[in-house]
Amino acid sequence: MPILRVRRLGVVSYDEALALQQQLVEDRRADRIPDTLLLLEHPHVITLGVRVHHDRSHIIGSADALARRGVEVRESGRGGDVTYHGPGQLVGYPVFALGPDRRDLHRYVRDLEEALVVALGHLGIRAGRVKGLTGVWVGDEKIAAIGVRISRWITSHGFALNVSTDLDYFGLIVPCGITDRGVTSVSRILGRTVAIEEVEALIGPAMAVVFGLTQEPIERG
Repeated sequence: MPILRVRRLGVVSYDEALALQQQLVEDRRADRIPDTLLLLEHPHVITLGVRVHHDRSHIIGSADALARRGVEVRESGRGGDVTYHGPGQLVGYPVFALGPDRRDLHRYVRDLEEALVVALGHLGIRAGRVKGLTGVWVGDEKIAAIGVRISRWITSHGFALNVSTDLDYFGLIVPCGITDRGVTSVSRILGRTVAIEEVEALIGPAMAVVFGLTQEPIERG
């Protein structure tokens, strides 16, 4: 069975993580590494998907408000609209080579959603999908955003799961361009502060099951 390598990186700047993904995509394409999942947190940053690079209307916080709260803005190479990343949010970047039987963008996104639903189920959270929308939801509130890039069937970017995120920061944007739904977090649903490590431990096994992989021991750094 193919291997899944999981690397837990801690807090990594968006720019550094982007550069690392670009290198890993080339390594995966050359078969120098197995399918690899990066798990990390970002400092406060708002990212824009490719279709809204030139439209910042969904960033509703002023430049001064962003500066006061230490929030940077970055363009990304992923799909989707605008989202927020910050402390307490578990970001996952799968760098996978999709085989001939999995070369379907929509299936790949659904598989990411399914892996997160499985992981959250182990915490007692009943999460799911909303028809016509991307991401993972608990009721009408989004708990995980998904925005991916696939280049010659090598994946990058991925998901952002709110674990103990300060949800007030989402007030600086229209999350994913959706105006009539809210956001939530694992900690908010469970009524306790949940450590990133507790959720990280569930993501790799869930990804391995959904994608038919065997997980190696987790790497740190």
